[in-house]
Amino acid sequence: MLYSKATRPADDGSPGQQPGDRAPALSERAQILASAVSTTLLGIGRLGVAYSGGVDSATLLALAARTLGHGNVIGILGVSPGLPARERQLAHETARVIGVEVVEITTREGDNPAYVANGPDRPFHCKEALFSAIDEQCVGRLRLDAVAYGETADEAGDPDNPGAFAATNHRVLRPLADAGLSKPDVRELARWLGLPVADKPSEHGLASRIPQGVPVTPERLAQIERAENVVRALGFAPCQVRPHGEVARVQVPAGALARAVTEPARTALAEGIRAAGFSAVALDLDGIQPDARAPQQEPGEPGPALS
Repeated sequence: MLYSKATRPADDGSPGQQPGDRAPALSERAQILASAVSTTLLGIGRLGVAYSGGVDSATLLALAARTLGHGNVIGILGVSPGLPARERQLAHETARVIGVEVVEITTREGDNPAYVANGPDRPFHCKEALFSAIDEQCVGRLRLDAVAYGETADEAGDPDNPGAFAATNHRVLRPLADAGLSKPDVRELARWLGLPVADKPSEHGLASRIPQGVPVTPERLAQIERAENVVRALGFAPCQVRPHGEVARVQVPAGALARAVTEPARTALAEGIRAAGFSAVALDLDGIQPDARAPQQEPGEPGPALS
């Protein structure tokens, strides 16, 4: 069911932040692509956007609001143990900038044994749970004429894209991909729109940290989130903590590796992550990998120990 609280536009009736004199100029390509997105949306009365708060879905939400009117577009944020609290908060903050209402729904991918088993198809089951929940909880109640999500043209060309299969099952629209927007195109438009997530690195849910074949449980997801909060609080962002049994493999930007093994950060990382529930801490010397998903199997050596 729908949560009782929702992000709403400003009470003064303003449509949210709009590009102004200080907004970067759009390239001709970006102007054409933005117009193409608008064209794909014309004729829709009320649109629901599967909204994570990331740059793709936020840009789609903003473009849809400019095309259809802010009152005719609703962001739908799926909430589960796999969504970090910081991402949930940021999603609402970004929606306030856009000036579009956001509602939260509970997704129950954790009730699906195929998701819990954490095989190669786990991302599909995650998207399937989201789109099923939108169909069941939102389409009728919010009087939606269509649902869309932020797939880009880059993802559309990936034959293993899990979201595409689930989107097809539920007839979810892909305006960005259909218009031909790549990730760099999306970021350019997001900067022009003044979105705070324009340059935010792509992040997957907490379950993506768990090696394939290791069951996904709420307890393990909470442990990972606690550990990542420690790393972020020490100024390492982006970051990921990947569990390997009771060992936490910490990934930070390559340029921050030296600081991570230097006092006082080294001790603070080791003590904080042990307090999160791990017995040992290791640092990944490769650093954080852009858009990395869970490895297919446990690596033999997590990296040099911090504790």
